[in-house]
Amino acid sequence: MDLVLASAGLLVAAPILLGIAVAMRRSGGRGPLLHRATRIGEDGRPFTLLKVRTMVVDHGGPRLTADSDPRVTPIGRRLRRLRLDELPQLINVIRGEMSLVGPRPEDPAYVDFSDPLHDRVFRAKPGITGLAQLEFHDEARLMTGEDPDRRYREVVLPAKLRLDAEYLDRQSLALDVRILLRTFLTVARGRRPSPEEGQEHAEAQTHDEPQDVVARIAALTGAAELNELQLRQLDQRRQDEPGDQQERPQPSAR
Repeated sequence: MDLVLASAGLLVAAPILLGIAVAMRRSGGRGPLLHRATRIGEDGRPFTLLKVRTMVVDHGGPRLTADSDPRVTPIGRRLRRLRLDELPQLINVIRGEMSLVGPRPEDPAYVDFSDPLHDRVFRAKPGITGLAQLEFHDEARLMTGEDPDRRYREVVLPAKLRLDAEYLDRQSLALDVRILLRTFLTVARGRRPSPEEGQEHAEAQTHDEPQDVVARIAALTGAAELNELQLRQLDQRRQDEPGDQQERPQPSAR
């Protein structure tokens, strides 16, 4: 399904990407159309993820992108809001490096395979969209404050990993179809939460009980809630996870 849908999607996306390239040139932008970034893929292997370039060339600075980041160009800001910057990832899907639905591919600087949850999620094939991408579709709004890197590590990333782990445990064609449909609706609505809403939302996700995570998955996908046996299995799995995690090294600025 991935190969067929991604190939068809790329045919549809080709004129859109051409229009984006023309608009970038007319706006005075210089540099390549595509941005290449190293991400962790299936079995923990790094791969080159493709996106439309939304920042100025040779921008430097932190790895994370804040909502008001001055490195983002005016056109890039619109592309990010509409998720059009992710269209080239259809090429990654055709190459077999990604799926349409799956955990979001992560920067190697934020991956720690000694953490069981990281190991579980980041060895799966990543996807363009998924439960975590839907729940944090406007993630840049959370990257505020004095230490956005720490906020991402301690608040946003753990919440995303919990959703991705639950997706992997319940993965099915029906669930993938629901996620794809929900993705189109989310992009079409284009609602942008305030930074305060987003921060409270991420912190609530981090402290959710297993039943709360299941309920959120049901709300995102329209799926029925799990039965009692599955909930008990989910509770047991959470209890088996170690509570203390090793301190992770800080990434260097690019």
